[in-house]
Amino acid sequence: MRVLLIGFMCSGKSHIGRLVAQRLGLPHVDTDRLVEQEVGPLLPWIGTHGEAAFRVREAQVLRNVLQGPDAVVSTGGGTPCEGDNMERMCEAGTVVYLDVPVDLLIDRCALKGGDRPLLFGLKGEALAARVRDLLAQRTPVYRRAHMLVRADDTPERIADRIAAAIAQGPRPGQAM
Repeated sequence: MRVLLIGFMCSGKSHIGRLVAQRLGLPHVDTDRLVEQEVGPLLPWIGTHGEAAFRVREAQVLRNVLQGPDAVVSTGGGTPCEGDNMERMCEAGTVVYLDVPVDLLIDRCALKGGDRPLLFGLKGEALAARVRDLLAQRTPVYRRAHMLVRADDTPERIADRIAAAIAQGPRPGQAM
């Protein structure tokens, strides 16, 4: 069984992914951490090599993960939006979109998103505008996930809902 968590930056994919993995008895894989193992810290690497080079590395890592053992996989926020990544993810497992209300995302990004390359240096209205713009671009892809989970509860409750739905067998387009 492979479960792939997608969603915007600061939506909780890594934290919730670890919790879902524990509940399902599967390993947890974080694609951003795997890229970091190859290139070092992402912010300076992307600053030097650019986002396009990062997306190439990210796609390679995703390809390897999808060919690997069953796991709960936390992806980067832009991962499903590049090339055929979303199609490959949907074929390889159950894709779960962590849907967080935009105002909550903006608050989370303001608190914890300062190290995110696409948000680096932004504050206040500039940060809010960037989050809204990126989210508007990405949401149509995110909504192609097998499951949509409203992710404005505690990570533990969200993980419980995801694990229970996966155990029952997700239904395409399932919203929780």
